[in-house]
Amino acid sequence: MSTTTQDQLSADLAMGTVMLKVGDLGKMSDYYQRALGLEVLSEGPTGTGLGRRGLELVHLSDGTGLSLPGRGEAGLFHTALLFDTQSDLAATVLSAAQYDGALFTGSSDHLVSEAFYFNDPEGNGIELYFDRPRDTWTWNGDTVAMDTIHLDPNDYLNTHVNEAAVAGLAQANAAIGHVHLQVGDVDTAEKFYVDTLGFAKTTGFHGQALFVSAGGYHHHMAMNVWNSRGAGPRKDTLGLGEVVITVPHADEVGALADRLKVAGVANHHTGAELRFDDPWANKIRVSVG
Repeated sequence: MSTTTQDQLSADLAMGTVMLKVGDLGKMSDYYQRALGLEVLSEGPTGTGLGRRGLELVHLSDGTGLSLPGRGEAGLFHTALLFDTQSDLAATVLSAAQYDGALFTGSSDHLVSEAFYFNDPEGNGIELYFDRPRDTWTWNGDTVAMDTIHLDPNDYLNTHVNEAAVAGLAQANAAIGHVHLQVGDVDTAEKFYVDTLGFAKTTGFHGQALFVSAGGYHHHMAMNVWNSRGAGPRKDTLGLGEVVITVPHADEVGALADRLKVAGVANHHTGAELRFDDPWANKIRVSVG
């Protein structure tokens, strides 16, 4: 089944808040504030919302009593925070490294972006990245060229960190650029995220990973089987609670609800909001934003 133009998600789609179930709310909130420069935007019975400049990026909910997910289970691979400038990225990377350098897991030049990887204190993956200008991306038809090339973190910080960016850490723009999931198999992921939801496939990796987007972005979501090949539906564990996707208009939510119904995917549709699970019980919410 191929995705027709009318079945595609809006080119103005954006990734919204990533919700995490956490075992130690105080410790995790401290990390996202002091390591990543996020500010507390809300606190209440549903948890703590953190972000920058009034935009909630991460919502932490109390998962006391839940266990950590196993390495091979489906769920979150990483949440990716996108920065406007290289200096804003570098300032946040420096802050995260100073908080706890042992949580740094790597860095890469992906041709379309420059990326640095960390784990939070409960093992949830985080990517901090900057997009190269779109006119420098290379496309072969509908496939964007991406790679994993060594990027020296010390050289990057020496080149791009400046006092103004460090001082203005919490005031700099940041957004959820993409969300990367662990799944059981890539073919099923493509049938769900491309054929049913309406993302466009932008690239793949030898049956091990799938990258999808709307509006010609390199990827808004990705799925891989590097740790989780063959994984079944998720249990209720710490880690990913929900991925939020926003679209401009309610009729786009309705069209997606119709596609889910045709595909036999259970969902809850309120008009301006749609909740459903992917084949691995990762919870997705699409709303007007």
